[in-house]
This record gives sequence, structure tokens and C-alpha cells, in this order.
Amino acid sequence: MAHPDPGGCALSTLAIVGVTATGKSAVALAIARRLGSVEIISVDSMQVYREMDIGTDKPPASVRDEVPHHLIDVADPSEDYSLTMFQAAARRARADIAARGLTAVLVGGTGLYHRAVIDDLDIPGRYPETVAALDQEPDTEALHCRLADLDPVAASRMEPTNRRRILRALEVTVGSGRPFSSHGPGLGQYPPCDIAQIGLSLSRAEVDCRIEQRYHQQMEAGFLAEVEGLAVRRPPLSRTASQALGYKELLGHLNGEMSLDEALALAITRTRRFARRQERWFRRDPRIVWLNADDDVESLVDGVLSRLQMHFAQR
Repeated sequence: MAHPDPGGCALSTLAIVGVTATGKSAVALAIARRLGSVEIISVDSMQVYREMDIGTDKPPASVRDEVPHHLIDVADPSEDYSLTMFQAAARRARADIAARGLTAVLVGGTGLYHRAVIDDLDIPGRYPETVAALDQEPDTEALHCRLADLDPVAASRMEPTNRRRILRALEVTVGSGRPFSSHGPGLGQYPPCDIAQIGLSLSRAEVDCRIEQRYHQQMEAGFLAEVEGLAVRRPPLSRTASQALGYKELLGHLNGEMSLDEALALAITRTRRFARRQERWFRRDPRIVWLNADDDVESLVDGVLSRLQMHFAQR
């Protein structure tokens, strides 16, 4: 079969998106091998942390040696690596890749980080004293109720148990005096974008199955031992790093809060819920062209490159 290419057009950036466990990284790697002159930018809020390898499903070192990856292992797990820091690093990576005449492939499922990069979002400032005061409230659902009073739009966009996101929204709302949802052009707007976006889609049943299988594979690969090492490290895990799916539940097990089986079951349940939120997030973006991820990887690469031809033909 003849392999399609982007039609001779200068391809600067491609994004592969979708929910967790749909095979985005495998497709991005296959595209890099097919096209050559490609470097990958990870759009994952937890792969930025060193020492958090198995549970974040990082590509192995051999793969990263073959195809350069950016924004992996750029922060210590004791650091609260922010969206602003990620956005700035992604800008530098894209500029560096472009300056060398190469193609950047963005790959990952952290929706807000993805939008921050492709739409260059205006990210609100930080108010450390405000968030420190807010963090004194131990009841996360009470914080969510407060956010619902101050900014019902922002509150409707997040789970009442997602403490990190709730605190961030309250930090901005209280600290700036403006609702968190009013900052920037608004996530509900999808302006024209030069970056071709391809989404990989699977049925919910298949995603659920893959999530469970991946957790069992990670446990066999030493995930618990990885978390045990992180639990005793100094300085300790940051609030952000300690909330990573899988890590949070295994840390709870190590703290005596639940059995290992209970922790694993909870991690699977929470990750499935997270996948539903990812699905809703990405499906709202009309700029994304969707492919069925049930196909084999090489067929998916053919599909991606065919869509790229259409993308450039319409520009």
C-alpha cells in the first residue's frame, strides 16, 4: 500500500487527542517512524514528573532515545508544576522544533493543557496567600459549594471532589475579584487553529476494559514499589503529584486507609470516571477529526495522514 503523506505541505504541528487508554502514544510514535523528522510533545500533566514512570505510562527510555520526547521528566515530584509552567515549556519546545525544520506531534489526554497549548490561553495569575487560606478548609465539597455561589459556571465544569481544580478556581475568583470562568476567551469558544487535531475514539466498554487491563499490567511491572519509594522520599510529593490517578489510591493503601485490592478497584473506578470527563471535554471541540481506534496502528496512521491532506487542502 502506498503511504499517504501531508501532501507536500509544511506540517508544523499535529495533535493526537482522546481519552486515556485509546493508544494515542502508539499512534504518535508510528507517525514519527513513518514520516521521520518528527519530535513528540507530551501533553500529560503527570508525565512531567520524574520518578513517576509506571503509573503515568511513560514511553520507555528506548523509545525516547529513538524519537525525541519533550515535557517528560522536567519536574521534581515535590514541585507543584503548574499549567502556566507547562504552557511556557510547550511554547519553547514547539519553537525549538520548528526552528530545526521538524514536525511537532502533540500527544496526550490532559484537556486543559492541550487547549492552553493549541489556543495559547490567557491563564489567570496566582494568589498564594488566598489559596493558602482556602486550603485550611478540609471539606472539599464545602469548597465546591462556595465556588458554586461565587462562580456557578466554573463549579459546573468540575467534580465536587476534585480539590485541586476547585481550589484553583476559588483562588482566582477570590484573589482577582473576577469569576474564574470569565478569564480568557472562554473554553466554550473554539477559534480557527492551524494545528491539525485528530481524536482517537473507542466505545466506553472497550475503554473501561483497557483501563483495568493497564492497571493490572502496571502492578505486575512494579507500580506498588514505585509508589512505596515516592511515599518515603524527601522532600515529599507535592499536592499536585500526590493526586495523580493510581498514585493517590496506592498512597492511601500504604497509609493504612484501605486494602491493596480496594485501592486498585478505586483507582480503576476513578480512572473510568476521568475517561468520561475527557470524552465530554474533547467531544465539545468541533475542530477535532475523529478516528475509530479499534483499527490497527498502521491503519490509524494511514487515516491520520489522509486527514492531514484534507486539512491542508482546506487551508
